[in-house]
Amino acid sequence: MFEILSTETIIAFVIASVVLSLVPGPDNIFVMTHSALKGWRIGFYTTLGLCTGLIGHTVLVAIGVSVIFQTSAVAFNGLKIIGACYLLYLAWLSVQNKELNLGGDDNDSTNRSYYLTGVIMNLTNPKVALFFLVFLPQFVNTDNENVTLQIFSLGLLFIVSALCVFTSIAYLASLLEDILKKSKTVNKNLNILAALIYVALAFNLFFVTR
Repeated sequence: MFEILSTETIIAFVIASVVLSLVPGPDNIFVMTHSALKGWRIGFYTTLGLCTGLIGHTVLVAIGVSVIFQTSAVAFNGLKIIGACYLLYLAWLSVQNKELNLGGDDNDSTNRSYYLTGVIMNLTNPKVALFFLVFLPQFVNTDNENVTLQIFSLGLLFIVSALCVFTSIAYLASLLEDILKKSKTVNKNLNILAALIYVALAFNLFFVTR
């Protein structure tokens, strides 16, 4: 990777990636909320899922498929509707739960569930695909024949940067877990709060434009 990308490019790209990962958006808000409600482990597995989804977007950019989402309104709108419906489904599940288990269940099934949620959330967000399509090529050296390899390398750098930032957010947000546990008022309405956050994220995704 270091032979493909110059040191200056790597430094500039990592700085830009960290800054962009810190900008409030659906992904880091999602991680922050779940970490505060259910602990650092849940936030971490959600982060792993989101970052895994970025691998898919990197591949799409590398092979040029993301151009379809930029040029086809049907593909773009279809994907965002699927993503929004999935978030609304999660909101419905939250409302159905009579009691939210603060701290989460420390088992592989729960961890896998939140991991898959992160993957699906990211892959069904066409904005991420378009972002990668616009962002990654800015750091590509067109004089280098290994353009595809450069795209994969940049995608990997972004994923590592996002993983570090989101993991930090998950840890810091998890410090609120004990406070939420002690608050009877908050504890009573956590399911509604979680559902509202899902609905807000769904509407945010549904109304995005290319």
